[in-house]
Amino acid sequence: MKLTRSLQSFALVTLLFGCASTYNKTVSHVEIKRFMGPWHVQAGRFTSFEKDPYNSVESYTWNEKENRIDVDFHYNQGGFDGPRKEIPQKAFIENKQTNAHWKIQVWWPLRFSYLIVALDPNYEWTAIGVPDEKYLWIMSRTPHLPREKVSEIVKELDRLGYSTKDLQFVQHK
Repeated sequence: MKLTRSLQSFALVTLLFGCASTYNKTVSHVEIKRFMGPWHVQAGRFTSFEKDPYNSVESYTWNEKENRIDVDFHYNQGGFDGPRKEIPQKAFIENKQTNAHWKIQVWWPLRFSYLIVALDPNYEWTAIGVPDEKYLWIMSRTPHLPREKVSEIVKELDRLGYSTKDLQFVQHK
């Protein structure tokens, strides 16, 4: 009885979270092979697991055997010499026509939408969001992206209608 109520509560929360979705625009197409590799997080609105990040890097590796993307996310907490935090994840391509809507899994069985909302034509920078716009990650291939370039990306996200308020910037060494 108690387990059933817990499962019902979980299902209700999951349903409500899914219904809160508002933003569903993504880029028109992502070449998965080009997107793989390391991305340096430059700015964003982060999850509660990403407290005071320095040297944030998210690396994607295509896992042919499992038909998914293995995600290695790590950063130093509190400073360049702070403790290294690692959050391994799995990503599953939800929209196989565009490859721009993924489902991210940090813990089984939960999967959350991950939207590639902006992408440089040369794959030098990207912006990742979620449907309710609570989180945002602006990432680049290089550790040091000039603030002017980040400002241009923010303007592009504003133009697309994705919220860019309350951004936190990440320092890289």
